[in-house]
Amino acid sequence: MASATKSEQPRLLTVAAAQMGPVKSLSTPRSETLDRMLQLLQQAADKNVKLLVYPELAFTTFFASYIIKDPEELAKFFEHTSPSDPYAFVNSPNIKPLIDRTNELGIDLYFGFGERLVDAAKTTDFNTAVYYSASQRRCLSKYRKVHLPGRKEPLTTPGFAQQLEKRYFTVGDLGFQAFRAPGLVEGALKAKDVDSATDPKESQGKGDPILGMLLCNDRRWAEAWRCYGLQGIELLLEGYNTTAFAPQYEGTPEWQEAEALHHHRLSSQAGSYQNACFSIHSAKAGVEDHGSLIGGSSIVDPNGHIIAEAKTKGDELVYATIDLAKCRKGKGRVFAFDDHRRTEHYGKLLEQTGVVEPRLLD
Repeated sequence: MASATKSEQPRLLTVAAAQMGPVKSLSTPRSETLDRMLQLLQQAADKNVKLLVYPELAFTTFFASYIIKDPEELAKFFEHTSPSDPYAFVNSPNIKPLIDRTNELGIDLYFGFGERLVDAAKTTDFNTAVYYSASQRRCLSKYRKVHLPGRKEPLTTPGFAQQLEKRYFTVGDLGFQAFRAPGLVEGALKAKDVDSATDPKESQGKGDPILGMLLCNDRRWAEAWRCYGLQGIELLLEGYNTTAFAPQYEGTPEWQEAEALHHHRLSSQAGSYQNACFSIHSAKAGVEDHGSLIGGSSIVDPNGHIIAEAKTKGDELVYATIDLAKCRKGKGRVFAFDDHRRTEHYGKLLEQTGVVEPRLLD
């Protein structure tokens, strides 16, 4: 693959992270949170944003940090889907006003929510993100969180911060599937424009943008990013709710929060650089009843530089105009996978889950 040159045709796109301040408690009205999301959507329209990224579990407080024993109470935090209607939530009264407004404004959306899949008498709960295309008036892709952090059984010590995603969610079953989003970049190459005899490499970096989705803890796992990198990803979308302070662990609240932000940035910047893609990271931030969450919503370029970052822990639009053509440099040089990957040496990545140390020395 040839490396990018100064003559590479620009592929400009204005994008944004819709950082949200805290959704204070389990009893916070869904309508109140939805109104805030709609205000951020209007701010995005005022900045000519074409793609807006909301946080993980955007419509509710981070309920996975609470101990909820009443099934009816827990059910309030989920939207129902089914195998025959996988995107039924777009007509939910909790979500439909956002969809209707984004259709009017012509802005594509990523957002996270609790998904309850109902199949006959069985229900399965997922921590889910979805991509909605305003130009197509439909959802293009769904992602279910794979790397669930925390524990299933709650801690018994009063005051300790809970992270109970393993209690409330099932590990995602959709993998890491990249997709193209139409209507975002002018002059995108289409299948009809390419002769069947043409080398597929000639069309790389010229079509509709290639996107992928992650949720929160997934961003820390290099395997997730590389699955997308091998599909030519140009823009990764990720929403998160990340604990700022857990009193059961070492360090002051200030130190823990600084470390959490450092690790967030490190993961986001390394993933973007090592797969030569832009990425958008959108936080739910501030103090909710269960504890505090970091901010740090950002947009990262293919060289791993943060080009825009939140300045607050409240509702804030973090936006930038990016040029997807800049992905070609890394994809054609350092991370030209065709030239440099050595899959014959990567067997342990699939053969092994936990750590297996070399044997002890005599």
